[in-house]
Amino acid sequence: MKGRIIKNISNDYTIDANHILYTCKPRGKFRINNMTPLVGDIVTFDEINYYITDIEPRKNKLIRPSIANIDAAVIVTSVKKPDFDSHLLDKTLTIISYNNITPIIYFTKLDLLNDEELIVITKYINYYKKIGYQVAIKPDELLKLVENKTIVFTGQSGAGKSTLLNKIAPHLKLKTDEISDALGRGKHTTRHTELYDVNGTFIADTPGFSKIDFYDMTKMDIRDNMKEMFDNLEYCKYSDCMHINEDGCHVIKLVTKGEIIPSRYDNYLNFIRK
Repeated sequence: MKGRIIKNISNDYTIDANHILYTCKPRGKFRINNMTPLVGDIVTFDEINYYITDIEPRKNKLIRPSIANIDAAVIVTSVKKPDFDSHLLDKTLTIISYNNITPIIYFTKLDLLNDEELIVITKYINYYKKIGYQVAIKPDELLKLVENKTIVFTGQSGAGKSTLLNKIAPHLKLKTDEISDALGRGKHTTRHTELYDVNGTFIADTPGFSKIDFYDMTKMDIRDNMKEMFDNLEYCKYSDCMHINEDGCHVIKLVTKGEIIPSRYDNYLNFIRK
């Protein structure tokens, strides 16, 4: 029988097969082959002896948190208290894209901005939309973007994850603070990863993104997962252009013209020079 792993606690895997739940153990061959089933995996299992026998190929996986087959990651981004952090946002966007997961930016706390601050943030919002990222500022906008998808949340502490989750999934039988902290960088009260079905959208409650880092990404991986750095590469004089100081670099021309905002280019240089 086939089903989807929706929870893992101490090597006990809860599998949803046609809305019937089974708790199974992985077969020993997975350990021998150095392979671990993950929440989100589509698996074949023995419903009589309660063993997982096979794992279908994954379209993606994350290590921290440990989860597979994620469609989208919602990056909850505060614009005030805490203030907007373009460096953290761009870093998270790049890492999520590298992992073959669609990033969705959700801006929070716009109501705390004065008129001048709102003008600045609106320029950022419009820019991210222009270069091709999905952006939402209201819960109903987000719900349309994540409908029937499997999603995970990330964002710095205090960004407003708890408020957002309470609005889009008020009927989850979890304490709001637990979800918020688990999906952010706060107390990490959740000790395991679990998927919750919210009207066809699966929301991952995880111990959190322990650290947003590039891990094994190369400089070219970083370049190719920042939209404007990759999309404009074909117009550069050299096919391997890294957009630093190369002759005939189209990206540098766009920065000079103001078509690529300075924060994106500065962050890109910071990322590849570390």
